[in-house]
Amino acid sequence: MKKLFILLFAGMTLGVYAQELNCKVNINSQQIEGSNKSAFTTLQNAISDFMNQTQFTRMTMTDNERIECNLLLIVNKVEDNVYSCAATVQSNRPVYGTSYMTPILNINDRDFNFTYQEYDRIEFSQPNQLSANLSALLMYYAYLIIGFDMDSYERMGGTPCFKVCEEIVQAAQSASLSTLEMAGWKAFDSNRNRYALINNIMDNAFADYRGYYYTYHRLGLDQMAQNVANARARIAEGLPILRDAYRARPATYLVNTFLDAKNDELTQIFKQGTTAEKTSAYEILTAIDPTRDETYSEITK
Repeated sequence: MKKLFILLFAGMTLGVYAQELNCKVNINSQQIEGSNKSAFTTLQNAISDFMNQTQFTRMTMTDNERIECNLLLIVNKVEDNVYSCAATVQSNRPVYGTSYMTPILNINDRDFNFTYQEYDRIEFSQPNQLSANLSALLMYYAYLIIGFDMDSYERMGGTPCFKVCEEIVQAAQSASLSTLEMAGWKAFDSNRNRYALINNIMDNAFADYRGYYYTYHRLGLDQMAQNVANARARIAEGLPILRDAYRARPATYLVNTFLDAKNDELTQIFKQGTTAEKTSAYEILTAIDPTRDETYSEITK
């Protein structure tokens, strides 16, 4: 199991550590007219190098422990080296004793906007000393991916990484960014932006949810290979925590993020459950995620 030691930043290495991410980066520029696509290829390679060659923490990891993740950028507009993009950020992790990879994150960021000139170097910076919005965006999601991964292995294990995300958000809010680049960082500008997500994560009101996140993965999914019924029961027992969090704050992005990644998985888990588990799971999931009623209806069929 991965263990989180003292979190330090890249470049402050005092021993042998490994990069944490195995990130596949793709850039879709089909909406941009013109035949010169070299800048997009250069950008894709630069982002891939940054995500995969940077040591973001001082965790000890082997190559096969690196976190599998994907970053897809859809370029909507480029004007004067300012890129207006939408990003999809996904990550997953292996389930113990199986070949199954469970989805951890599936986030759609509609305000992934930054300034980039071909061959610009993407520099890692201290979280409170942003050098450019592109590096801030990549660092935010790198630490978010690592943080959620660690939360799935250790109760509240991702807190050091989430604190770095919080620092990045605070720095972005006070940086001299354009209006376009500021989108997504603003407090209370949206209930589904980068600020809202990290604000939820660090809010003590969601401590029970984060505890359930650990239970779901380590005491639920990771035990499936040994005893499916017991593992499913553990997952079922915690579902009311999601409902309570939703009732307390119906617009919470954190619960939405969980269901964006887990809705299909939850459906498959409870399709094989007892009648009581099926009924309870369906009622809870449709109450907090009504737009996916059709998906969850498979549970009771």
